[in-house]
Amino acid sequence: MKFSKFLIKYTAGLVLLIFLCVLVWANQSDTGPPPTEKVDRILIEKEKRKLTLIKNGTVLKVYHISLGRNPLEPKEREGDHKTPEGLYRIVEHKEKSSCYRALRVSYPEDRDLAKAKALGINPGSNIMIHGLVNGTGLFGKLHRLMDWTSGCIAVTDWEIDEISNATPDGTLVEIRP
Repeated sequence: MKFSKFLIKYTAGLVLLIFLCVLVWANQSDTGPPPTEKVDRILIEKEKRKLTLIKNGTVLKVYHISLGRNPLEPKEREGDHKTPEGLYRIVEHKEKSSCYRALRVSYPEDRDLAKAKALGINPGSNIMIHGLVNGTGLFGKLHRLMDWTSGCIAVTDWEIDEISNATPDGTLVEIRP
């Protein structure tokens, strides 16, 4: 009986230690120091799950991302959980949202509105580059295990801090398949 109690305590302790190690790993940067310059372009490559900060054609930093739950096709309508494709701009830095910090992307642009009107559908809106859902930042890089947004581009909380600090409003955002 004593051995089984020891085994249960040992196993619980081991599971807790592994869990804590995973959380520490998940909250360590795997992309190097933050950029020290303001960027003029953000490139998002959906298939590669990459967000690249660029200044004057030079890559400053690359981040791993999560996308909408239906990521490989371009956004068409409200609620389709797809991430749009095309050229957009950062139009707002949001400090308060349901996710930790956010950069609002200018979707839908006129071309998106015209396409949606021709199809008789609502193109949707509120596409953001954002951190994790408020209160879940501790999970860090683990969010990348699946595409989970409603069509936005998600990074860790510390990554959105870096991206937000390096990205002025008006920055070009190119989203590729």
